[in-house]
Amino acid sequence: MGRYERILVPTDGSDATIEAVQQAVDLAAEHGATIHALYVVNSASFAGLPMDSSWENVSAMLSEEGSTALDDVAAVAEDHGVDAERELADGNPAREIVRYAEDEDCDLVVMGTHGRGGIDRLLLGSVAEKVVRSSTVPVLTVRVDE
Repeated sequence: MGRYERILVPTDGSDATIEAVQQAVDLAAEHGATIHALYVVNSASFAGLPMDSSWENVSAMLSEEGSTALDDVAAVAEDHGVDAERELADGNPAREIVRYAEDEDCDLVVMGTHGRGGIDRLLLGSVAEKVVRSSTVPVLTVRVDE
């Protein structure tokens, strides 16, 4: 196993992702690595909203949610003496995670997966699965409970 210096941990702010964050921070502490926390605002999922529903307000709310999620990751990292960088991105979550990991020369992506199977997985399409399939950076998936 190589040495990790830059570990990307995407977060959606849910309690479930904290398990993945913990794994990432433990690895970072062990390797003297920096955590890169990434939150992606998936604006495409709101494409169907009528524009009079004030996209600015929705966007501001999602950005605020993202900032809080990133602060939560940074707090866990800080508790373990690990440096954390935060990034708020906008776009398709899987695509943005892969782009960030490659652009920032990350050594590893650590992310939660809900372990859905069968029809759920087919209908929902897992962000983690898409990242695993398209990332040139190794991906460690952590099974999290809903």
